[in-house]
Amino acid sequence: MTPASRRRKDPPLTRLPLAALLPLCLSGPVSADEGMWTFNQFPSAKVRAKYSFEPSKEWLAHVQRSAVRLARGCSGSLVSPTGLVMTNHHCAEGCIEQISSAKHDYETTGFWAKTGKDEVRCPDFEVNQLLDISDVTARVTAATKGLADQAFNAAQKAEMTRIEKECASGDEVRCDVVTLYHGGQYHLYRYRRFQDVRLVFAPELATAYFGGDPDNFMFPRYDLDVSFLRIYEKGEPAKLDDYLRWSKAGAHDGELTFVAGNPGGTERLLTVAQLELERDVTFPASLVRLAELRGMLTEFQHRGPEQKRFSNPTLLYVENGFKATKGRFEALLDKKLIAQKVDAEKVLRAKVDVDPALKPLYGGAWNAIATALERYKPLRNPHLQVEQGRGFTSDLFKLARLLVRSADELPKPNDQRLREYTDGKLPGLKQQLFSAAPIYPEFEIATLTFSLTKLRETMGPDDPLVKKVLGRQSPAELAAKLVGATRLRDVKVRQALFDGGAKAVAASTDAMVEFARLIDPDARALRKEYEDEVEAPLKKNGELIAQAMFKVYGTSSYPDATFTPRLSYGQVKGWVELGKEVKPVTTFAGAFERDTGRDPFALPKSWLAAKAKLDLTTPFNFCTDNDIIGGNSGSPVVNSAGEVVGLVFDGNLESLGGSFGFDASVNRAVAVHSAALTEALGKVYGAGRLVDELTLPAK
Repeated sequence: MTPASRRRKDPPLTRLPLAALLPLCLSGPVSADEGMWTFNQFPSAKVRAKYSFEPSKEWLAHVQRSAVRLARGCSGSLVSPTGLVMTNHHCAEGCIEQISSAKHDYETTGFWAKTGKDEVRCPDFEVNQLLDISDVTARVTAATKGLADQAFNAAQKAEMTRIEKECASGDEVRCDVVTLYHGGQYHLYRYRRFQDVRLVFAPELATAYFGGDPDNFMFPRYDLDVSFLRIYEKGEPAKLDDYLRWSKAGAHDGELTFVAGNPGGTERLLTVAQLELERDVTFPASLVRLAELRGMLTEFQHRGPEQKRFSNPTLLYVENGFKATKGRFEALLDKKLIAQKVDAEKVLRAKVDVDPALKPLYGGAWNAIATALERYKPLRNPHLQVEQGRGFTSDLFKLARLLVRSADELPKPNDQRLREYTDGKLPGLKQQLFSAAPIYPEFEIATLTFSLTKLRETMGPDDPLVKKVLGRQSPAELAAKLVGATRLRDVKVRQALFDGGAKAVAASTDAMVEFARLIDPDARALRKEYEDEVEAPLKKNGELIAQAMFKVYGTSSYPDATFTPRLSYGQVKGWVELGKEVKPVTTFAGAFERDTGRDPFALPKSWLAAKAKLDLTTPFNFCTDNDIIGGNSGSPVVNSAGEVVGLVFDGNLESLGGSFGFDASVNRAVAVHSAALTEALGKVYGAGRLVDELTLPAK
């Protein structure tokens, strides 16, 4: 189950054949079906050479506009002319949780809107449809030309903000300047923004996550990990020209497939020094924290069924996050992988050093990055705990910080604000700030107590900031006081403070607002130190390395993933594991054979009741050798006709080494078959209205 929302996480990288992870991007052009390609730089000719099909510009534009991004960290696709969006259950889980209650637990029972009037609005969901991409590299690099680290960083952010401001027109358009190749290119992505998003259908968690943690990142699989949302405009379902038609046949073994989605992030172009920092510092510390948090959440669930209900998504998030971090850590412990990275970096640096035109421009970039990372090590814990908010894990604190910083930032000129408070980011900020999603005080106290305890433990009881935060109180005492004395659970209170601006926020006696004000000067100081001493040289020298790579190898490679729309290609294909063939398609019959009646291998009652009606030979899940990573959850699998043949929800364990490289022989994306979706919707859930909409003939 790949990451989706704040309740999900990056996928693990365990059981990897790391010796097979070449070629790496830094070593030159890519091979096989590797690559998470931008739509405007897709290698159509390579596809034609291998598969005798060349995606045209029109085909690419249609798929680009039909694939969407969920701002909570997932992908999706438009699958009807009236705004129907297909994504994963775990991508819509935030909405399912938010509209649930002790009386109506839709994670357990599932949700089906039998009529349009029954479709329920998700409190804080946003869907983005990419309209077009333009290259703004020349403009961004002109703004930073000749500038040193801090000035470079400030000028770059200001220019990006100006470009985004010029592009966006109202809240319906979102514009993002995207950094590609770690600064080698800058592209402007213009999106159509939808913030009225409603839940149409979600199955029970028991079938969406059938097999639970034991089956996670495994194959064969039998999961109906799907949800359907609908985007609305002016209170009516959105009218769309571009959407993906449904394939009658669905995916079959050996078929050419495309995955259109938003891979969250890869690290294939990082320097050796950056990878070593993750291996030696970041991952070990994260593993300890996640293990402890998992224990706290498991204990919290023992308080009662209601506590288990509203904390369960977070526990799933943490459990999967632990596996993700452990796997990535194990990947970087592999000496062969690091040796390959070292060799690739040496080759590029040697080519730069022997060229008198390149060495003065780019030769010092790698050492500059290593120096910046050494500066980061002592700053890491304070920056993560205080500015990044790890020490204050609480939705109420996040809201308080948004109010405090909005009051400070919004009166400033747009290009002088913190990037997350610019005009282009305001629609998303307001949606988060004024969301009607429920907040549970008992859970807030538990998570805040845990994080404050870790703050004190990490930074030490004698640290001046720790003393400032806790005073003579224990973490539990402070957490209970703050949650008990704040009124920020009330949307109207938040609205009044936001509308009142700096004067209202400064005068507020709300406990959580006062706490956010207390911390903010220290947090801002840490942010400035990080941006000046670490972020700035990393950006400046990352851009230089990217430029050097272009000079040496050209632009035949693809950029690291950035949670922006990408397209990969491959085919439905199994693999050989431990000498045994893994076939690429499972069936409904296999799900019933695996059912034990006990969690996590218990099919829900709806499936058991419908068994006699189902065609048990129907394909259920399948795998392809498309190049994916976390963030691709909810991506449509599309055939050469531009039809939906499946829905990505996971990868196999081997594929998750995709953070660092790609091995086409074993890396697999895992998807729900389109035939499984229509079979289950019609015969298990009686959702004929939805089946008719999906299979509506093209006009």
